[in-house]
Amino acid sequence: MTMEAKIQELIDKCNNKMAENEEMKKEVESLKKVFNFDLDTEKYSMKLENAKIGDFKPEFAENADVVVTTTPEYFEQLLSGDLRPMRAYITKKITIKGKIQDLMFLKKFF
Repeated sequence: MTMEAKIQELIDKCNNKMAENEEMKKEVESLKKVFNFDLDTEKYSMKLENAKIGDFKPEFAENADVVVTTTPEYFEQLLSGDLRPMRAYITKKITIKGKIQDLMFLKKFF
């Protein structure tokens, strides 16, 4: 499975959770954020708006609120649970530009 397909799978999972859980939906429905993911040779963007993640593209969006930079290998380890998010951040295996709070709330949806 490609990284793009894995990210789309996570987006679908997140959107399903928000659609099924009214409390989660209320928590994020007022937020409007743009995220860029720089995975070295792969670049992706997505938007959170109206309690739904959409507009997922294999390119950077302009004026992103959050930019996450890592390698495909570290990203894969994060997805599989072999690398904990805080450890990755502290050891600089992942860098985040923007308000970390904007990214941290997404963690609970995945």
